[in-house]
Amino acid sequence: MTDTDRQQHPARRGSKARRALGVGLGVLALVGSLAACSEAKNSAEGEPTPTPSEVPSAIPSEIAAPTPSMRPTDLRKVTCEYRKDDTGSPAKFVGFPPKRLPRSVINAKTMTVRTNLGNIVLDIAPGDTPCTINSFAFLTSKKYFDNTVCHRLTTVETNGLGLLQCGDPQAKGDGENPTDGTGGPGYLFADENLGPQYARGVVFMAQAGDASNSNGSQFVISYTDENAQLPQAYTPFGIVRSGMEIVDKIVKGGVNTAKDGVDITSDEGGSNAPKTKVLIKTITIS
Repeated sequence: MTDTDRQQHPARRGSKARRALGVGLGVLALVGSLAACSEAKNSAEGEPTPTPSEVPSAIPSEIAAPTPSMRPTDLRKVTCEYRKDDTGSPAKFVGFPPKRLPRSVINAKTMTVRTNLGNIVLDIAPGDTPCTINSFAFLTSKKYFDNTVCHRLTTVETNGLGLLQCGDPQAKGDGENPTDGTGGPGYLFADENLGPQYARGVVFMAQAGDASNSNGSQFVISYTDENAQLPQAYTPFGIVRSGMEIVDKIVKGGVNTAKDGVDITSDEGGSNAPKTKVLIKTITIS
């Protein structure tokens, strides 16, 4: 693995088309999962961590103040800010999420990604990432993710990282579509809960390392502890409770590389895709 490989990371790119987990790539402090993340962090000590200045650049439409990572004592008082994505990225706009958390979000415990290969169930904690979970709940209520594909797969051997990326509503996931990884919901929101490392099973939002507070709809499932090398610049919002064997099966199926034989890393989009098609039938939060 080269130093350059180690610096590649999940990133939602910025330019005319914003690419989530782009030029490289576009966890969560749950009650109970915090301990798991801490253990992963300890096991990864000694591994150099790239700083945001070392990773591919991106230009967010506007820098917004991050949502405080401290846990609010009353989620009913949380106010979330969602701003228009004015970068020109392809968007499937279904409206803006509510600024205040509905009771269903406050009480949410799990997020289930129902795919053609089976269900991937995440433990989530609105107390740690209230505005992220609120966004997902809103988008799922609009069937935003229904019949979309996971468009990017990286491996430790080829990229230095092991990640499965999903959430681009316009992606084809064939490894040939040059705009894969550029789509979003038409709005952006701030980072939350930064700090935990991205060990196996952690699920986090995709954005470029220096495009902080520009989250949209794309997310990443980490399937290896190698990802602990990533800078702590991405919002971790869930940990896989069940279904990691599905991700492992996808990884075992291999990667459809781009025509030039390497992962596309231009600002215009495109990416390596899993050979095993991953169709998200729907996502639910409960």
